[in-house]
Amino acid sequence: MPAPNPAETPAQPPVPVTDRSAWLAADLAADPDWIHRLDGDEIQELDRAVEAVLERGLGPGRFGRDDFPLTHLADRIAGWARDIDHGRGCVLVKGLDPARYDDDALAALYWGIACHLGEPVPQNAAGDLIGHVRDTGRDYHAKNVRGYTTRAEMRAHCDAADVVGLLCRHPARQGGESHIASGIAIYNHLAAERPELIPPLLEGFHFDLRGEGVTDDPDETTFHRVPVFSWFGGRLSCRYNGKTIEDGMRKRGLPLEGLALEAVREVGRLAIAPPFRFDMTFEKGDIQLLSNHSILHARAAFEDWPEPERRRTLWRLWLNLRDGRPLAPAFADRLNTGPRGGVFVRGSA
Repeated sequence: MPAPNPAETPAQPPVPVTDRSAWLAADLAADPDWIHRLDGDEIQELDRAVEAVLERGLGPGRFGRDDFPLTHLADRIAGWARDIDHGRGCVLVKGLDPARYDDDALAALYWGIACHLGEPVPQNAAGDLIGHVRDTGRDYHAKNVRGYTTRAEMRAHCDAADVVGLLCRHPARQGGESHIASGIAIYNHLAAERPELIPPLLEGFHFDLRGEGVTDDPDETTFHRVPVFSWFGGRLSCRYNGKTIEDGMRKRGLPLEGLALEAVREVGRLAIAPPFRFDMTFEKGDIQLLSNHSILHARAAFEDWPEPERRRTLWRLWLNLRDGRPLAPAFADRLNTGPRGGVFVRGSA
């Protein structure tokens, strides 16, 4: 792990962070300016762009921003990017009716929005750029199983890109609510109430890569410690997944104990507790966009519909913003694939 730059890593990190990223659940409930409803003109604009790419035989991964022309909506999407990186860190887009689109058209629409926001990156070893979050019958607690392939409750965590996007194609029959919390507000709380827990979180941990690392080792972890909280360029960013931290440190032969274990578990506990946790229920067509550098997200367990065509399905994107915040090198290389690298794609080397 490279030595920290004294100019970028203050000896006593400033407390508290007072910008809009340090919100509590009551703040989101009281001020819905983070919720954006598409109007008829904007939907028509999207429809025209979708028609243009489909007429050329282009689908996700085969076209970019210039191929998906937007006018007024392009400026609005740029505003979403600013809100994600410099505001509260969360955006909810409503107004789409997914029943109006077949899978190809909806995927092209979603990909087009993504290309205006930033650059999609691979989110699994198969190289998927749009992932399908649905129950495949796997056991969340089994070795190297990723939670999005199950119907289990998922603990609070951040994904491994600047932004994670979720488009709701079909909601669950029951459950599956999204829980989000500001990692920055959690840092403020710990720094004020439990300052002894901050040093191990700043030092960081080896995260488990769940068999999707750059080697063939199913027990590969991050080569270096990745901080949970990282100060760089005067800004605070977070990177958290309690399960992969504990699994990774155990695989590394350094099982967590004492203050470090307490610190990791306390972040996860606070993220799903008042006053930090904000609950959201996905409706058809909703697009949730979250900063992985300031927001922790979790999910309730869910009960699915019996009909295959109605089962809960969210389409996931991992994106890096074009003008995303500077990140410390050890924090930015979170998957052994280099700064802001996605999941290593098998067969790509």
